[in-house]
Amino acid sequence: MKKILVSPSKYVQDNGALADLGEYVLAFGKTALMVASEEDQSRVQSILDKALEKNEFKMVYGGFGQECTEDEVNRLIKVCKENKCEVVIGLGGGKALDTAKAVSHSEELPVITVPTIASTDAPCSSLSVVYNAKGEFKEYRFYRSNPNLVLVDTGIIAKAPTRFLISGMGDALSTYFEARSCERSFANNIPGGMSTKLAVAAAKLCYETLLEDSLKAIAASENKVVTQAFENIVEANTLLSGLGFESSGLAAAHAIHNGLTALEETHRYFHGEKVAFGTLVHLVLENAPKAEIDTVLAYCKSVNLPTCLADLGVMEVTDEKVRAVADMSCAPHESIHNMPFKVTSDDVFAAIYAADSLGK
Repeated sequence: MKKILVSPSKYVQDNGALADLGEYVLAFGKTALMVASEEDQSRVQSILDKALEKNEFKMVYGGFGQECTEDEVNRLIKVCKENKCEVVIGLGGGKALDTAKAVSHSEELPVITVPTIASTDAPCSSLSVVYNAKGEFKEYRFYRSNPNLVLVDTGIIAKAPTRFLISGMGDALSTYFEARSCERSFANNIPGGMSTKLAVAAAKLCYETLLEDSLKAIAASENKVVTQAFENIVEANTLLSGLGFESSGLAAAHAIHNGLTALEETHRYFHGEKVAFGTLVHLVLENAPKAEIDTVLAYCKSVNLPTCLADLGVMEVTDEKVRAVADMSCAPHESIHNMPFKVTSDDVFAAIYAADSLGK
């Protein structure tokens, strides 16, 4: 049985870490393409200026158009080539980081991911989630390696709106349950092997950390300060979830998320918010023990994560809408087929209604 564990080459987390960006860039080259939205860049420009003063390197600001689309990736590839960049930096949320990874893969360049929010585990992964111009899920793109460096400045993340941190908790919440399902079914993980014990342990530690430190981390975030609990949740949302999902695999929860993008009402909700509800559907599908479902429901309610379709903006629940989500969730290459039993669109249709009722 072939087991594979993948991870970033280096993970650095510290309050003030971004000021040392130049030190890490110069390990790869002297010219870096910065993939970041104007808003995200402006939030940290003073720190970037200090990094440029501290170490001499060139920063090419490429911008970012809010969605990780094929057109946006191609635009930034052109900027990268024109400026002969030697390293790509993705700064911001998961979509900016995914776009930077796509550019670096195409140009065979090293990539540094710098999350300014702890809303997903995208900073650590060797894949991108690509959407169409309407914001609907299009495809996963898988790459030959994980980021060369994940640089996490908790001081910056603490200043971001708390909703992002909570969304990251929703994304991280699915990690253990999906890893458990993949382990039970002997499903391939993202790099094409079986789970290692380390990967499953990371997924479990992620879940345990969420239950222990989430409320304390929210208190820190609301006051824009960095505490040990806040550091722990940033690590859980980013590193533990990243290792757990990629080296163990995805299952129903993320497939449900992808299905939910079929409903326009959900587009204003974050990835992790939709994944949180997807986790409840996942647990209903596998008929998890009532105590476990109760724990997850109580957790979601305590941190204000969605537990029903109304929480995701779907105020009028119809068979047509639920069927659209179920059908998209069960597309031929979706991760829902990693569950340790066959899952059909009818199964998902029923589980969504049941989870919605439980969540209310």
